[in-house]
Amino acid sequence: MKQLTDLTYRQRLLHVQLFIQNHLDEELPLEKLARIAHFSPFHFHRIFKALVGEGVKEHVKRLRLERAAVLLKSTDRTVLQVALEAGYQAHEAFSRAFRDTFGISPSEFRAGNSPLHNPHQGELMAPTTAVFPVRVEAVPERRVAFLRHTGPYNECGPTFQRLMGWAGPRGLLGPKTLVLGICHDDPEVTPPDKIRYDCCVGVGQSFAPEGEVGVQTVAGGDHAILTLKGPYERLGEAYRWLYGGWLPTSGREPSAAPAYEVYLNSPMSARPEDLLTEIYLPLQARR
Repeated sequence: MKQLTDLTYRQRLLHVQLFIQNHLDEELPLEKLARIAHFSPFHFHRIFKALVGEGVKEHVKRLRLERAAVLLKSTDRTVLQVALEAGYQAHEAFSRAFRDTFGISPSEFRAGNSPLHNPHQGELMAPTTAVFPVRVEAVPERRVAFLRHTGPYNECGPTFQRLMGWAGPRGLLGPKTLVLGICHDDPEVTPPDKIRYDCCVGVGQSFAPEGEVGVQTVAGGDHAILTLKGPYERLGEAYRWLYGGWLPTSGREPSAAPAYEVYLNSPMSARPEDLLTEIYLPLQARR
């Protein structure tokens, strides 16, 4: 009985976490989030902090500031514009909150030489001279079932194994199954133990969440798509080219949606040098 209760609680909190990350530009009062989770506000805050590891307000504030940090690195928006998007009405208040979180001011952060978003820790510092093929395509929405991994990206393997073990008996795996991973956080910005990565398989519209397995829709629209042939150890190099080589000369800006990876084959059936991975970078619509 305890296991069922624990799964139910985690499923409800995962639903709230998805709502928060998809509505960061909106007001997110505790009472509203508690209703979404079907808890009373009094109990919701305590349950959220116990299971997520931080309070609701701290969680929302951190996600907004981390998104702001990525915008400072990946766009030419002014600090004031970024502050307003993070929910701050004054440059000074945003700068204080940013410094409290990251130890430096927004301007100092932007002026730094750290590379752009790269979900593959341990491969951040070395420059790359490689050029990877990139194309821009309009892609449809993708509905996926997922398990969330919290922690360093390179430790997500056991979570993917659990997802595959769950999906197989339900007939969700086959030659045309969509297998992808959503990289929500920048490891240069987010503490390692807070990094979010969703291990996903494609499902139909009628599929409903089940236990700890959630369901979400990956946004469609224009994407820059980089194709990598080779071992996953080269993904860091591919991200550096996509964000540091292709993007600045593309005339496009990334959207607020996270990048994700589509795995076209598997280490179970292909040699490392034959692995095929597509990195999808969501782009803002042309104005």
